[in-house]
Amino acid sequence: MMDIEEALALIQKGADEVLVLDELRERLKLQRPLLIKLGCDPTAADIHLGHTVVLNKLRQFQKLGHKVQFLIGDFTAMIGDPTGRNVTRKPLEREEIAANARTYEEQVLKILDPDKTEVVFNSSWLDELGTTGVIKLAAKYTVARMLERDDFKKRYSSNESIAVHEFLYPLMQGYDSVAMQADVELGGTDQKFNLLVGRELQKHYGQTPQIVITMPLLEGLDGVQKMSKSLNNYIGITEPAKEIFGKVMSISDDLMWRYFNLVSDKTPKEIEALKTKVAAGLNPRDVKFLLAEEIITRFHSRQAAQEAKESFIAQFQKGVMPQDIPEIAIQIDMEIPLPNLLKQAGLVPSVTEGGRMIEAGAVRIDGEKIADKATKIAAGTQHVYQVGKRKFAKIQLDAET
Repeated sequence: MMDIEEALALIQKGADEVLVLDELRERLKLQRPLLIKLGCDPTAADIHLGHTVVLNKLRQFQKLGHKVQFLIGDFTAMIGDPTGRNVTRKPLEREEIAANARTYEEQVLKILDPDKTEVVFNSSWLDELGTTGVIKLAAKYTVARMLERDDFKKRYSSNESIAVHEFLYPLMQGYDSVAMQADVELGGTDQKFNLLVGRELQKHYGQTPQIVITMPLLEGLDGVQKMSKSLNNYIGITEPAKEIFGKVMSISDDLMWRYFNLVSDKTPKEIEALKTKVAAGLNPRDVKFLLAEEIITRFHSRQAAQEAKESFIAQFQKGVMPQDIPEIAIQIDMEIPLPNLLKQAGLVPSVTEGGRMIEAGAVRIDGEKIADKATKIAAGTQHVYQVGKRKFAKIQLDAET
């Protein structure tokens, strides 16, 4: 193990808070492998780039020689984490949870060292807790303390419903730390309340309270909301390399630096050097290429990253059509306004948006830009239609009989 202060500096890199830093320093002085806990409920089938922020920190603990346990919350997923919700979250069924859990177990080992990672499931102790155990656990926390939690407080003051089972979620997550006897628990900033419940419950059970480390939340492709599958603003780590490359290239130039800081292995010094080059005139696109290639190399391969880059350049910078364009057959009368056709083909969400995209110069037919939204397309024709950089369709128009 490295020097304690050096280890602390690495642990704090990129973290939002360490509660409590002095306690962590004393724990490190014990010169034994600490048990590091990270829990994740399998509420969806895939892990996305936002999850990797805290997983990367977990990997750092592995490199420091500590024991890592990745906890799959197959029991707590049935309750549903109310964090950040203004309505009661719908619980999942065991079958769906089990299917998602299998993918989580496979995907986290793309980031963590398989030989140094123990995957555990909280159903193994929460199933055995039973009704009596749940009642005893609930007696260790008050409603007043629960209502200190920001999302509960807002819902309560707004007269919005809070189901009783939602209070059980942070208790169950906290009890996980008791069952695992965790030294350190990691989580996103939105999990701070739940992680602190774990500290309090460990005190009740006579254990030394865990250190809590919170990590920043990664914004999704929109640059506003946190990355989430439900918001469709995510980059899945198992998505095809070309899809990942295109999504990374779609983020704003400002957001690119946030991604470098939170998901890249580049050092702060290296990132600052790239910022200096951009300020001196380097195209931000070229720096974004580096980010996309690094992410794809980590989860696919260097060759896949290179091929994805070449495909992106060919398609979006040289105007080459993709090979896998969907083919659509549509029946019309004699002719159809172009905005209506784009809507009918699913290339735009509405006729109005179709007209707006044409006026913005974002619509091409067979590679030629169309500027007039009054353009009409006759029956008996077949063309390749493009909207924006990524939406294509080969449309055959037939006359209605």
